[in-house]
Amino acid sequence: MKTTPVLAAAATVALAAALVSCSAGDDNADGGGNDATNCTNTIPKEDLPVVTMWAWYPNMQLVVDNFNAANDEVQVCWTNVGQGGDEYDKFQTAITAGTGAPDVIMVEADRIPTFQIQNAIVDISDYGYEDVKDNYSEGAWKDVSVGEGIYGVPVDGGPMGMIYRADIFEQYGITPPTTWEEYEAAAQTVKDAGGPLFGALGANVPAVFMALQYQAGAQPFTYDPASPETIGINLNDDASKKVLDYWAGLVEKGLVGTQDQFTPEYIAGVIGGDYATYISAAWAPGYLTGAGVGEGEDAGVWKTAPLPQWDTSDPVSVNWGGSAFSVTSQASDPELAAKAAFGLYADEASLNDGWQNQVIFPLNLSALNSPEFENYEVPFFGGQQANKEVYVPAANAYTGMTYTPFGQYYFDAFTEQLAAINEGSVTGSEAADRLQEDVVGYAEEQGFTVE
Repeated sequence: MKTTPVLAAAATVALAAALVSCSAGDDNADGGGNDATNCTNTIPKEDLPVVTMWAWYPNMQLVVDNFNAANDEVQVCWTNVGQGGDEYDKFQTAITAGTGAPDVIMVEADRIPTFQIQNAIVDISDYGYEDVKDNYSEGAWKDVSVGEGIYGVPVDGGPMGMIYRADIFEQYGITPPTTWEEYEAAAQTVKDAGGPLFGALGANVPAVFMALQYQAGAQPFTYDPASPETIGINLNDDASKKVLDYWAGLVEKGLVGTQDQFTPEYIAGVIGGDYATYISAAWAPGYLTGAGVGEGEDAGVWKTAPLPQWDTSDPVSVNWGGSAFSVTSQASDPELAAKAAFGLYADEASLNDGWQNQVIFPLNLSALNSPEFENYEVPFFGGQQANKEVYVPAANAYTGMTYTPFGQYYFDAFTEQLAAINEGSVTGSEAADRLQEDVVGYAEEQGFTVE
């Protein structure tokens, strides 16, 4: 039987992991990511079994200490090996080597299929999922699922909204738009009056455009590991083209900017009033505060509103960002590792510290729907109850998305097409067709049959 490149790689990794599992000692210390002697934290109950973990949340020390103090079955040895891509590079090295990965790893939800197809993380649906499934929404679980399998425990998310400058809206007589049609009309009003750009979405945030396409009814990917050689790719359907053509129109009319986000230049523009809106997620206040937004000349001017809709008769909530705890295939005791993954960042003290200090937007329903969280008067928004008015309803209405097992390639290819739109060299529809051709070609090169 011919073996596809993707499946061959997955089989190789799975075999290597199995050999390591058979040869590892009970102390789970192999000199790499599973070395329980390299903890950042102090383990208080040394007679208990230890689960190793990689994670980068800023308050992870507190979270691990809270878990270890309360747990009499297992202790967690935590290490921060880097954030995002830095951690993923180390994890990929461990996957290839078949050794060196921790028992539990923090991953962003859109990375889960990439690691699942390599057999690098395991399905934890039989390790306690039924006991905790009601602690999270169906949308939160879908984001950490691949097919029928559960490959992570959701922790934080990014329900999307529209952050805006209340002073600019007031100056030009604008009220928060409820539809994207109203958004364009408001942008035109401000431009005609000599005002600033209405917003900006740089080419370096393809995940935002994917979310907006979902909001418009697109289903970019369908994938089920029960049929691992087949993937559905639909990046140039009517809904996807509608979103890209809309954005290309805003750019062509000079209503929005094209500056890449997360750059000093972009932040300077945000602070300086160059943009009236910021299409982003619930974690944005923490990021913006850390970048110096809202502390100088722009202090006290920020508010938030629900994300504009394509169709108000059929509103759709979407998400940008969010992370989970996954159990790796190199864990010597997956069930014990899952116990830690389910229990970490799930206690009241850790959750409260996370949202009060803008570390996470919690997905655990005990925090998400608590009166304290809902009624919180967010300082960045001048005391606005942003959670109650915008982000909690969006999180509760979110139904989840299906991510692709080659997410990095897709986002890179999408960025290339978004840059072309922003340059004016292609229309939105042309960019969608080019993206479809590019990603389908890549998928077929990797051995997939594309539907």
